[in-house]
Amino acid sequence: MSIYDIPVSTLAGEESSLGAFAGTTLLVVNVASKCGLTPQYTALEALHERLADRGFSVVGFPCNQFGGQEPGSADEIAEFCSATYGVTFPMFEKIEVNGPGRHPVYTELTAVPDAGGEAGDIQWNFEKFLVRPDGSVAARFRPMTTPDDPEVLSAIEAALPAPA
Repeated sequence: MSIYDIPVSTLAGEESSLGAFAGTTLLVVNVASKCGLTPQYTALEALHERLADRGFSVVGFPCNQFGGQEPGSADEIAEFCSATYGVTFPMFEKIEVNGPGRHPVYTELTAVPDAGGEAGDIQWNFEKFLVRPDGSVAARFRPMTTPDDPEVLSAIEAALPAPA
């Protein structure tokens, strides 16, 4: 099964899948509104805006599994992201990324090791997965690695779809 085939719901509750992004390079991030890393939304949105016309999108999955740092409802999350950080990238339903309730998207993602060779559970909010246009995972970046880190930017550039 491809990551594109897994059903997800948008933050607005509409049925969807990442299949709508097939052919696009994605940075998939588990996000939270009340975390010390929440300011990463600024760099995520800047990346999204700068590279969208080159076949790139950030996609966010709110998660409340780390210190209860995403307690809000879907409407509260949407309002916070829009009003505080001007988020325009797609946001999906609040999910679990670890444990027995882990969302199938994250079952696929967490099978991929980071640069140190470690796969498995998400460590904290704002862990990032770079997904190639074909749906395969190109890289995994731990939470403290910022979206504008040169290693992340280089990996994104290498994974962008070829110009038409």
